[in-house]
Amino acid sequence: MMLRWAVCAAAAVALGGCNAISALDSAGEPTDLYTVTPKSTFDADLPAVFWQLAVEVPVAAASLNTGRIALQMTPTSTDYYAKVAWTDRAPLMVQTRIVDSFENTRKIVAVARESIALRANYVLQPDLRNFEAMYFYGQPPIVKVRIITKLVRMPDRQIIGVASFERCVRARSDKVPKVVEAFDQALGSVIKRLVSWTLRTPPVQPPSDAAPYDIARFRNPANMVIDSENCPKGHDASMVPLTDE
Repeated sequence: MMLRWAVCAAAAVALGGCNAISALDSAGEPTDLYTVTPKSTFDADLPAVFWQLAVEVPVAAASLNTGRIALQMTPTSTDYYAKVAWTDRAPLMVQTRIVDSFENTRKIVAVARESIALRANYVLQPDLRNFEAMYFYGQPPIVKVRIITKLVRMPDRQIIGVASFERCVRARSDKVPKVVEAFDQALGSVIKRLVSWTLRTPPVQPPSDAAPYDIARFRNPANMVIDSENCPKGHDASMVPLTDE
């Protein structure tokens, strides 16, 4: 499927001009639906834990809190591919894939969406900061996925860990299915690291008052985990891999 901007560019040649891509294209319902996959392979030394985890719906800006597939023609604009969509709002889709990925580890007693009111020992609070295809680094576009997450101990709701995970992948062509493959790879890489960090951060046994955490350590901003690879540095995007590289 050709991208909306490509059609617009072709029209510019014929008509001598082209309006900006509309972010609210209501010319019809999406004709193609896409999704992303959970992770199923993890490091062999991933610890088995004996606590329960609830995963909240990721917080997201209004531009990402939608079922439409976001793109950026400039660093300060957001638009959407025409007549395609995710199978759910992006935050809900990401939440489902995070839960699926935890289950696929077979290393955790129980994990579920926060909405089912699981008596969780910990709550994961993701913040979906980036989930778009960037065109301002050239074509094909670069997909950027970034999730900042907090791990909260229950029932005292103490934040015991904060981490940022970011990955970028360039699509193999300027076609929606190939762009979705880049979304899938970038998100999968982020989720794999998010899951591993979550399972490694607390002790393997459920929290106990007899073994309190060093809260001062966890509240120190210097201890925040920042995990970023393959994303552009300034105007340089040469380090960004193609999908499946």
